[in-house]
Amino acid sequence: MDFKIYYRRFGIYTIIAVYFLILVGGLVRASGSGMGCPDWPKCFQRWIPPTSISELPANYRDLYSENGVVVEEFNAIKTWTEYINRLIGVIIGLLVFVTFILSFGFYKSDLRIFLGSLLSFLLVGFQGWLGAKVVSSNLSPYKITIHMIMALLIVCILIYCIVRAQKDILKIKSQFTSNRIYFLGLIVLLLSLIQLVLGTQVRQQVDFLAHQGTIERVSWIDSLGTIFLVHRSFSIILLILNIYLYFNLKVIFSNNKIPMFMSNCVLLCIAAEILVGVGLNYLDFPVYLQPLHLLFGSGLIGFQFVVLLIIKQNTHTNRPILV
Repeated sequence: MDFKIYYRRFGIYTIIAVYFLILVGGLVRASGSGMGCPDWPKCFQRWIPPTSISELPANYRDLYSENGVVVEEFNAIKTWTEYINRLIGVIIGLLVFVTFILSFGFYKSDLRIFLGSLLSFLLVGFQGWLGAKVVSSNLSPYKITIHMIMALLIVCILIYCIVRAQKDILKIKSQFTSNRIYFLGLIVLLLSLIQLVLGTQVRQQVDFLAHQGTIERVSWIDSLGTIFLVHRSFSIILLILNIYLYFNLKVIFSNNKIPMFMSNCVLLCIAAEILVGVGLNYLDFPVYLQPLHLLFGSGLIGFQFVVLLIIKQNTHTNRPILV
């Protein structure tokens, strides 16, 4: 059994699965289902959650309020949405564990891949613990943000390991990049992370307005304040920088399909994210667009990170290529 081949393939499937979990998590938050299960790891003290309020004690809300947990009126759809999200999280944990087991094939040849896979598996466990803290805190905004950032960190560690495991395939034979273009890619990635954090701040304000219920949805934009304007304007800067980086990468990767595919995906993600953002702006924040906005933003960071790793693998300081 060639562990290395299986590791490369299975690792890619695991990364895709983690992104699917990010999408589902965005759906949970957008639909207000985060407290659909007021306890963890069980749901209403059950391994299989109820489907009707008749299955719960009459004073179930009071029982949870004694522990400081605010429980809304039972909603089967919200409860099962959150429960399915947790089940998917368990499956992701198993996938990451299998990826770690397969990384033993690199234990002697590339210890970093093994250690990175181990770290990702440990962080999945930490992510589960953090999820419990999010529930016990009644969906504390900053804990939700940390929970999302941890998911991105796990993705980036897995991406690092998979790209490193395929470094021979991604080696460019005829062209080399310079440190300047590497730092340009790094700056673009960091700015994208800042944009994502700004987006979480906007998301928190939207959640507050939705929970408050005193302002009509059509007036939410006017109530979001400066942070929303900064987030919206910042997307234009990111678009320009990504286009500039893309044309430099096109010179370098013109004869290599995989890096160019990743570079194309960067532009597609940022274009899709902007289009969805426009939809959120002018369609009064529909629930179905909010998870997509998060998915494209997270996907953008993932593809940018892949491109950055490929640039790093092919950096040569004596041949600057910036146009």
